[in-house]
Amino acid sequence: MNPSPLLAELITVLQFLPGIGPKSAQRIAFHLLEQHRDKARRLADVMRRAADQIGQCASCRTFCETEVCSLCRSESRDASLICVVESPLDVASIEAASDFRGKYFVLLGRLSPIDGVTPDTLGMPLLEQRLAGGEVREMIVATGTTMEGEATAHYLRQLAQRANVRATRIAYGVPVGGDLEFVDGSTLSHALASRRDY
Repeated sequence: MNPSPLLAELITVLQFLPGIGPKSAQRIAFHLLEQHRDKARRLADVMRRAADQIGQCASCRTFCETEVCSLCRSESRDASLICVVESPLDVASIEAASDFRGKYFVLLGRLSPIDGVTPDTLGMPLLEQRLAGGEVREMIVATGTTMEGEATAHYLRQLAQRANVRATRIAYGVPVGGDLEFVDGSTLSHALASRRDY
C-alpha cells in the first residue's frame, strides 16, 4: 500500500496515457517527484493551458488555438483536394512524410455504432457541407484498415458519391525496403488488391 494517497492518485492518472501501465506510471511519478519538480509544475501548467485553450478548427476539426487552423487558412493549399483522416496525429504524419498540398478533414475517431460513435459524432454533416459546396473535386480516404476504419471508408465513399465527388483510398501494402517473406498476409493481400500499372 502506498503511504501517500496523492501519489497513488498521480500514478492512477498517469495510466490514462496511451501505452502507460501501472509500472511505467509509477516510474514516471517517482522520476518527476525525485528530480524534476520544476519540470513537473511546468508540465502541469502547459497541460492545463492546452486543455483550456486548444480547440478544433471550424473547417477541418484538427486541433488549433484559433477558429480556423493555419492549414485551412493557407492560400497555397489546394482546396479541391481533401484528405479525410481519423486523428490530428494522422495530419501531422502526412505533413511530415509527404508533399501533400491539399486540405484535411479530421473525423476524431471512426464509426462504431456499438460504442455510440455515429456519423454525427464524427462531424459527417460538416464534411457533407464541404463536399456539396462544389469546391472539392477529390476526397482521399485515409482511415485505418481496422473493421471500423473500413466501415468508415465505405460510408465516406457513399458520401462522396452523393456529392458527385471523386473518392480515392490510400494504398496499403509492402513497406519500402521490405522483403515479401516478412510481410503479413493481410498486408500482402491489400498490396495485391491495390496494384497499379508499372
